[in-house]
Order: sequence, then C-alpha cells, then structure tokens
Amino acid sequence: MEDLKKENDLLEDILARFDVEGQVQRERRIWVKASEENLTSICKFLKEMGFEHLSAISVTDWLEEEELELTYHLWSYDERVLLTIKTRISRENPVIPSVSPIWDRSAQVHEREMHEMFGVKFEGNNDMAPLFLEDWNGPPPFRKDFDWREYVKKEYYSKDNEREAVYYE
Repeated sequence: MEDLKKENDLLEDILARFDVEGQVQRERRIWVKASEENLTSICKFLKEMGFEHLSAISVTDWLEEEELELTYHLWSYDERVLLTIKTRISRENPVIPSVSPIWDRSAQVHEREMHEMFGVKFEGNNDMAPLFLEDWNGPPPFRKDFDWREYVKKEYYSKDNEREAVYYE
C-alpha cells in the first residue's frame, strides 16, 4: 500500500481552512474543487505552503450546463506534489479574479491564453492582449458552440472559386 501521509496531511490543511471538496488521487497528486469566491484565498494559502509554480491553467466548456470549468495546476518543488484546483464560472458572464498577483507572469500568460480562446475575463490581470490571434474578430474559438468549419468557409472560401465550390454543395 502506498504511503500517502504527505498528501493526506496537505489535503487536511486545506480542508481545515476552506470549504472545499478534495481528495488524494494517488501518490504526489491532490485534487481540490473550490468555489470562485474562495479561489484567490486558497491560491494565496497554497503559494505560502510551497506551491510556488503555476504550471498551467486550462478551461473545459460545459456547454449544456452553461458553465466554464477552470483548472489550475500547482506544483510544489519541496513536496514534489501536483495539486489541481477546479472551479466553475458562468459561461454567459465568464469573469473570475486573476491569480497573476500571486504567480505573476506565469499566471498572466496562461490567463491571456484562456481569455483569448474561451473568453474568460480575469479581473486584475493588466495585460490581456492577444497572445496568438492578433487579428481575430470572431468569438472565442475553443468554445464548443464555435463552428470553425462554418467560420473558415465564410471567411476564406468562395462559391465562385471552382476548387472551393464543393464546400457549398
């Protein structure tokens, strides 16, 4: 049986301070589900606990539930543990506090990407300039309701072009 004392102790510290769900997934992996209201407080606490590296932020579009799920992956070099925080926000008004005041530029670049691809607004991030799509005027392209085939057809193909006419049949 794996000794998960370190992971269980870390999770107990989090659960004692915050109203969250959590579990130890396996050795060196902890998962926590938090509300958007306590996300910033939990992140500050975890940074103080040694989770000094924000390795990624990702978004899952739950179209039917009208929510976006943000996933933050935090790494502790001292404990050698990856902690994942998940929180959900409204898809219609996707606004959440930025964690860039906590993890600085590593958070800022991840937030810029999620803003650009999913339309999430990170309050407190002072640089939300396009990262990849500099001339993009369309909707967030990674959302499930974005029809990229229709967009490409409309923007780049012509019925009058013999080679492209097949896309309109």
